[in-house]
Parts: sequence; C-alpha cells; structure tokens
Amino acid sequence: MYTRHSATPKKFGSHASAFRAKSHLPRFGGGTKKIFRNNSRPPFKRSGGGGRSRGERIDFSRFVKKGVRVEEAPYVAKHTFADFPFGPQIQTNILRTGYIHPRPIQDQAIPAVIAGKDVFGMANTGTGKTAAFLLPLIERISKLKLLKKRERVLIMAPTRELALQIESDFKILSFGLGIFSVACVGGLPIGKQIREIERGVSFVIGTPGRLKDLINQKVLDLSTCHTIVLDEADRMLDMGFRDDMVTIIGKCPVEGRQTLFFSATLSPEIKKLTEQFLREPIFISVISGETAKNIDQDVVRYKGKEEQLSKLNEILKREGSDKVLIFREMKHATDALAKELARLGFQAGTIHGNKRSRERIRILDDFKKDKINILIATDVAARGLDIPDVTHVINYDVPQTYDTYVHRIGRTGRSGKKGTALTFVPV
Repeated sequence: MYTRHSATPKKFGSHASAFRAKSHLPRFGGGTKKIFRNNSRPPFKRSGGGGRSRGERIDFSRFVKKGVRVEEAPYVAKHTFADFPFGPQIQTNILRTGYIHPRPIQDQAIPAVIAGKDVFGMANTGTGKTAAFLLPLIERISKLKLLKKRERVLIMAPTRELALQIESDFKILSFGLGIFSVACVGGLPIGKQIREIERGVSFVIGTPGRLKDLINQKVLDLSTCHTIVLDEADRMLDMGFRDDMVTIIGKCPVEGRQTLFFSATLSPEIKKLTEQFLREPIFISVISGETAKNIDQDVVRYKGKEEQLSKLNEILKREGSDKVLIFREMKHATDALAKELARLGFQAGTIHGNKRSRERIRILDDFKKDKINILIATDVAARGLDIPDVTHVINYDVPQTYDTYVHRIGRTGRSGKKGTALTFVPV
C-alpha cells in the first residue's frame, strides 16, 4: 500500500547563470507576436501505440496557451540538508553545488531512501530528483566501504545522454569519498566499461540494452546489487524496454532489495510494474501540472517549406531570447535544417540517433555551456536532460502525441523562469 506525499515544486537552490550572447553570433528569439487564451481544450486524441495513427485529429488549440506567473505559497521544506545524516564530505559537496534548501522531491524522498524504503516518485523534469536518490545512496555505500563491505547500486535510464548526466552528477556529489561508477551505454567502447566493472565499481549506471549485453556476457553480476533505481521509467516503457527492465531487475536479489522508481506519469503499465517489484512503497508526487504555467505556448502557421524556414528565420532574429531548442521528427531532417540555418548565418548543433556518442556528448556540452545557442534534436533530448536556461522550444514538426509535446516543451520555463514554446503547423 502506498504512503502518499505531495507538494508543488518551486524554485530554490538555483545556481544557473544568465546566458551572455556571443557578439559574433546573430541575436535571436523573443516572444510570439500574439498570444491567444484558450479555455476550452478538447482531448488530444492518441492512437494506442507510440505514434499518431493515420487520420488522427490533432487538436492544435492545446498548443496555444498564455504563460502566467501564479503567486503560490512557496514550498516550505521540512528539512535542511544539514538535517540529513550525511557525512562531512557529502555536506561539503552539496554546498559546492550551490544547493541551499532541499527541493520538494529531495525533502520527501531522501528520508525514505535513507530508511531503506521502496519509493515511487512522480516528478517533472528539472525538479532535482537525481540528487534525491544519489545523495542517500552515496552516503550508504560510503559507510559500507568504511566497514569493508561491498554492495552495488544499479541505476537504469532510457537514454545514453541521461545515463551520462546521472554519472556526471554522481562524480560531483561523491567527490573525495573514494567510490566509483561506470556508465554502461551503447555507442561507447564496451571494453572500457567491462574493465571498470571488473575493478569493482560501486555504481553501475546504464541503459537497458547495454546492461543486458553485459549481463549476458557474464561481466555484470547483480547478485550483490541490493539497490536498483529506474529513472524515467515511463520513458523506458515508451521505448520498448519493458522486457529488458524486467529481466535486469530479476537478476537482483529479492530479499533485502530496495527499489526506487521515478516517473513523470502513472500509466497502467507503470502501476503494474510497481505492484510487481515494489514492496509497500512510499508514494511521492511533486507533479506541478500538464505543462508549466510560465511557458507561453503558440502555433506558427505556414504554407510550404520556404515560408516555414522564413518564419523560423524571423523568430530566431528577434531580441529577448538566447538559447533555442528545435525539435524535428526525422534524423536526416535535423542535419538538413542545420545546413539551411547555416546559410542564413546561424550556428546550430544537431543530435540524433545516427550521431556517434562522443559527438552527441560534445554537442550537448557545447549547448549547455553556451558555445552554441541553437540545438536541433530528435526526441532523444526531449526528456530527462538538464539543459539550463533554454528560452525557446520550437516544434518545427508537429509532435506525434500530446505527451511528446509536453515532454519537449518541458525543456524551457524551468526553475520558475519564463519560457516560450512554438509549434509550426501547416495551413
């Protein structure tokens, strides 16, 4: 039976810096010319599968919404980070990250994880859930290390980018403790991953496909893995990893195992998995709504490809925005659009499944660090990634489902900041 907690996430502990535009790059962005209010939104009709069925009616009115700033009572944390029984080194690492107070998911999940409870956490992206499970697990493993005991933590994520981001966060939060991790993802050399596992890393962070490969090769032994985390569990199901997820969890001990699920939704399939693998879980929800209240959402109507590109050019030249994420449906279309934008004088990077992992990592890093200020992506970047200060999300192609739309535009308007989401719709 679930023990239920809930909260409304609010900005605090933020340490993102403002973007400073590069003088050699064109200025672009800004709000839409006209924002419409729409109080009547018929359901967005979806097919049973992941894509849109032929002839399915798309309700474009759901892409039109005026962002508003709602003065809500700020979340009052029950704890400070100092209240948690973390060692001095972890407390130092927390201070280095710039965190001041725990975010709602951290405030509620950390005590449950410390207590060894199973947890099902529902949270939007950008709410600090990675630290919510990493901090207490790092504390536990570091204490076991002092007692000369060895235990392994397994963390599953749907994409290599999210897995690598989790590992990056792990390295920051575990600095100076002498515990190590390995990211097991496709597209990077498996030999190095095998060597790290054989050296006895404490945290294995990876995607289901590569983890299953390592298990089948009898490299990854989960018999000492008493803690498993599924991050973005709903996304893994969407990507068809259900059987791999079940197989991998089944390799971990049943007795004494702690299982943590984090998801943005509670679909029937997710609920079924929680009932199968979680024992008397603590249920925590910090979902703030379908889409953030502070995102201006509008459609851009066009006739033909030339007008579409012309209108995108106008949007990118507007003042008031410095960091734009553009989504396309097809891999080849991202590269084609980048070339078109280059001819217009814009510098853009692209990420999609055909890019090599190292190149995708480099381009994402350039976008995060503001070395480039336009990123064109397929849905590989739509969820889970922490990309600070994105001012605009542009759906250059209409998303296949409304869920996809919500996940995409969640990259902007984060931590209480204002964002803009534009969807191109053919006339």
